[in-house]
Formats: sequence, C-alpha cells, structure tokens
Amino acid sequence: MKARVSIIMGSTSDLPVMEKAAEVLNEFKIPFEIRVLSAHRTPQSVEDFASNALEKGIEVIIAAAGMSAALPGVIAANTVLPVIGVPLSGHVLGGVDSLYSMIQMPPGVPVATVGIDSVVNAALFAIQILALRDESISLMLANRKSDMNYKVIMANETLKHLSYEYKTN
Repeated sequence: MKARVSIIMGSTSDLPVMEKAAEVLNEFKIPFEIRVLSAHRTPQSVEDFASNALEKGIEVIIAAAGMSAALPGVIAANTVLPVIGVPLSGHVLGGVDSLYSMIQMPPGVPVATVGIDSVVNAALFAIQILALRDESISLMLANRKSDMNYKVIMANETLKHLSYEYKTN
C-alpha cells in the first residue's frame, strides 16, 4: 500500500518520540512512511520530498524538529499538503524555542502545530484530516472517542467509594 502520511524527523535521535505517531497510525491501519530529512543539512532533499509528496500519494505530513525547528516550515513552503509540526523537547530551552519557531510562521506558510512532544495528537490530527474523505477512518475515530468517554465514566465509578469523613476526637 502507498503511504498516506509521511512522518519526517530531523534526526534518528528523534525516533523514540516519533515512533508513537507510527503506533497510532498502525492502530488505525493507515499506511505511512517515516524518514529523516534536515532543513539545514539536506535542504535540497527536503525541497524534493515536499514538492513531490502529493504526486506520491501523501495526504498529510507530520514533521518534527527541535531547536530552530525549521523543518516543518521548509516543508510547508514547498507543498500544498497539510503539515503538522511537532516541536521537540530535549534541547536548550526544553522545546519552547521549537514551539515558538513553528507557531510564528509567516502568512501563506501555515504549519498546524501541536504541543511539545505531542506526537500522538499530531497523528490523531492527521487521522482526522484523512477521516474527512474516508468513512472507515471516521468510524474508528468515533469509536476511540467513545472509548475515552467510557474510561472517564468508569474512573469516576471507581472513585465513588472515596468521600470526606469527619472525625472527632
């Protein structure tokens, strides 16, 4: 099957965070590719990837980066596809620098940005985009949300036995 989502990271050191996106996409049976590209070390490769992704059948790109976090913006500048940026922690400012870089894109180059290391939300957002045109994915998303709701209800049931007890001496 052709990949529908690309997971892009600047280095293999980002894999422990980014593999969670792969797990979520696998859960929803969505074909994906995962690769390393660097806005600074391989700029031509990034441009080639981004400008050809649509022709390859990619529908959404998840791009993670730390520090200057240029990768999602460079990809977004070279494609018409939706790009979801994941700012990564583990650097000098704990990911805040990356977050600011991604959310301050210039007009015309949007990058939908999730929280620092929020790769599960990035994957779910990509899945929501795909669900707009795929009813089976939409149903799986609805089931996941229903399961989340049920877990909260059950958690509250297990807490009912706890209550305030006033004791006097």
